[in-house]
Amino acid sequence: MVQQAAVVIIGAGIIGGSVAYHLAARGQHNVVVLEREAVEVSGSTARSAAGVRHQFSSATNVRLSKYSIERFRHFEEEIGGHAEFHQTGYLFLVNDPATWDTYLENVALQRSLGVRVEVLAPADAATFIPRLNTADLLGATYGPDDGFVDPHGVAMGYLRRARELGVRLERDTAVQSITRDGEGWRLETTTGSWHADAVVNAAGAWGGGVAALAGLSVPIEPIRRNIYVTQPFPQLPTIPLTIDVATGFYMRKEGANVLLGLSRKDQAPGYDTNVDWDWFDEVLEAGFHRFPILEEAALNQQQSWAGLYEVTPDHMPILGRMPNAPSWINAAGFSGHGVMHAPAAGLLIAEEIVDGRAHTISIDALRIERFQGQTVAERNVI
Repeated sequence: MVQQAAVVIIGAGIIGGSVAYHLAARGQHNVVVLEREAVEVSGSTARSAAGVRHQFSSATNVRLSKYSIERFRHFEEEIGGHAEFHQTGYLFLVNDPATWDTYLENVALQRSLGVRVEVLAPADAATFIPRLNTADLLGATYGPDDGFVDPHGVAMGYLRRARELGVRLERDTAVQSITRDGEGWRLETTTGSWHADAVVNAAGAWGGGVAALAGLSVPIEPIRRNIYVTQPFPQLPTIPLTIDVATGFYMRKEGANVLLGLSRKDQAPGYDTNVDWDWFDEVLEAGFHRFPILEEAALNQQQSWAGLYEVTPDHMPILGRMPNAPSWINAAGFSGHGVMHAPAAGLLIAEEIVDGRAHTISIDALRIERFQGQTVAERNVI
């Protein structure tokens, strides 16, 4: 028997959950979320560093952040569940003249879109972090309305509310093949067959592979990112999520512990989520240079983890209909920004399906057709 659905969403992470909720809130009936794992929210969402920020170089990303952060502020009253939004801020430390000029241009853009951003002298940045090495710093940008959330709480909140509104969640259901079926799609899964009038690809780091099942080319690669965790370290107070731009090293507090990381530029694509301990010495070298107080911290190896970024060539998400398959809608490729942009993404994909086109925020710069020409990459990537 082939089961029928108006919309099948592939992936029960934070993006899939947000899309499901927003569709149901618009009165879209017969929506089904397919999750290959036995438990929802167990992929990249559960392994995120959870930062949310306004400070981007792309106007579209700034707009996505503005909408999403406002929704995080009111998540409990609007959706239920627990966003646990901590507005501790984001602090970018810059030591290169050309980079500093770029960051000042970004600040002008962000402010023009109504975002609060402060430009700080090195001495002012040092007030946030004890013993900060400011010797070579030119300045810093600080977003007081940035911070971090609980990705699992947000995703579960969306999924729970979506199910209350009639959405079905099918766990332990891996999609094995996808073929065109009239104007819709037929999906063969490990638990049966589905016909969908529309399919939403919300498979995150697996989004490229899911699209390939349908014979579609969506340029998303899975890239491992490691998050290392210290033992409780009260010597470091509550701080903004802080990034040393020259190296890409970042850190933030998680309770009494410190989360820290550094993207490995030569990381090969793949689905390995084992912690890369060979890379840890490079992380420490970058961290100790800018933040010597970390030399006093002890590692909590058992609590450290790795997850996957869903990376596109320009580090921007791929949203909207496929031009040659309009009943296929992509909502993937966020390149590390999926958690922070999930509220906006769900709203816009629901508009794309229900209204025919996303309109609250234009997603034209994020449609897959952009790869046919010259793209403009997001520069504020961690």
